[in-house]
Amino acid sequence: MIKSAAKTVLRFMATQAKKLKLDERDGVGMAILREAGWKEVEGRDAIHKDFAFKDFNEAFGFMTRVALKAEKMDHHPEWFNVYNKVQITLSTHECQGLSMRDINMAKFIEEVASK
Repeated sequence: MIKSAAKTVLRFMATQAKKLKLDERDGVGMAILREAGWKEVEGRDAIHKDFAFKDFNEAFGFMTRVALKAEKMDHHPEWFNVYNKVQITLSTHECQGLSMRDINMAKFIEEVASK
């Protein structure tokens, strides 16, 4: 039973790490993320967004919530923080490009940022 569950989780994670083709991206939410300010990174198969908060405490709280979710997803954003600003870049190392993991993480980040 446990081995079967572990195989299911690994299979799910593998599909999440499959590189999305260009024609698949809008259908899984990239168009909505573009409207929210996410941009494709030039010269790299990744997406990026800059966030600004009221102060460092708010930015750090945001990063903490994202970090906890990232750990659960086994997917960790590249980010940079100075005072109230957080820059986030998402790309999946396993497939060397944009995957559903990145789309799902960006959607979660948008939810957290909107609160």
